[in-house]
Amino acid sequence: MADQKLKVGVLGATGMVGQRFITLLAEHPWYEITCVAASPRSAGKTYEEAVGGRWKMDTPMPDCVKDMVVYNINEVETVSSMVDFVFSAVDMSKDEIRAIEDAYAKAETPVVSNNSAHRWTPDVPMIVPEINPEHIDVIPAQQKRLGCKRGFVAVKPNCSIQSYAPALFALREYEPEIVVATTYQAISGAGKTFRDWPEMIDNVIPFISGEEEKSEKEPLKLFGKVENGVILPATSPVITTQCIRVPVQDGHTAAVFVNFKKKPSKEEIIEKWNSFRGLPQELALPSAPKQFLRYMEEDNRPQVQLDRDYENGMGISLGRLREDTVYDYKFVGLSHNTLRGAAGGGVLCAELLTAKGYISAK
Repeated sequence: MADQKLKVGVLGATGMVGQRFITLLAEHPWYEITCVAASPRSAGKTYEEAVGGRWKMDTPMPDCVKDMVVYNINEVETVSSMVDFVFSAVDMSKDEIRAIEDAYAKAETPVVSNNSAHRWTPDVPMIVPEINPEHIDVIPAQQKRLGCKRGFVAVKPNCSIQSYAPALFALREYEPEIVVATTYQAISGAGKTFRDWPEMIDNVIPFISGEEEKSEKEPLKLFGKVENGVILPATSPVITTQCIRVPVQDGHTAAVFVNFKKKPSKEEIIEKWNSFRGLPQELALPSAPKQFLRYMEEDNRPQVQLDRDYENGMGISLGRLREDTVYDYKFVGLSHNTLRGAAGGGVLCAELLTAKGYISAK
């Protein structure tokens, strides 16, 4: 990286994921926040005024953003003139999100998005940097479609699949065929705290809108390949899920059953997990965990309170691997849903795109 930090904006900066982006970027070695943008009702206020009493992070609001004036996200040219690229965490309808993200791309401002709106656009890469960094090769085809030279949209996948999809990817040589996963999802995945959502105290809700479809299909795009300017999703494994909201602030847990075409031994699985490295580790990207996957031998691990912050919330903890009476194996996974699963995964994605030359100074 050059000595000069890249200028970054956060779209949807006042929401929970936007706040997480702010905390991760405040001390970032490569990036400097130069613009915060949100809905028209927040525009013109200072960031501190716009957020008001809705600061949801455990750490204090960084001083570098408190007095920044919030811009209207719809003022695309103005915001684009202040930044080299943007992170998107806006709260709008899917059609509105697609339109605003495309507008920034067409204004030659790369967009790294936490939103789901563009995840199934065939020439938009949906990236977990350790799994499918080669999918960024589809960006030139997207730029041709949008008529851009340096603008584009890249997205990260749903937060819940990070607790099990990387574990399956590390075992791809054994050809997972059937996967049954139940995810136990934290309330921050809905942008909430217990103060906002007292109904979740002492409660479990067995439905999260749209989540099961995402959890079943998005891993297949991650495991797919770039061909003729689009990403073709993989056809296996077949994945079925249930997604349940549980009274936990941060951290998504998955209970997973899996059948393989070529059944490995338990020792082979654990060795593959513990030794797995991806491009972020090879490149030593600033937000990359040293060890992406770790297997925990204790019967009562991973646990949310003890393990969600593993590798600054960017690593994934796995445990309870054992043979099953119906499937080949079962195991439990845990990931931090607003770090690896949301803003942290977005920052790591931007670091990969920067290292590969897709994000640079204007």
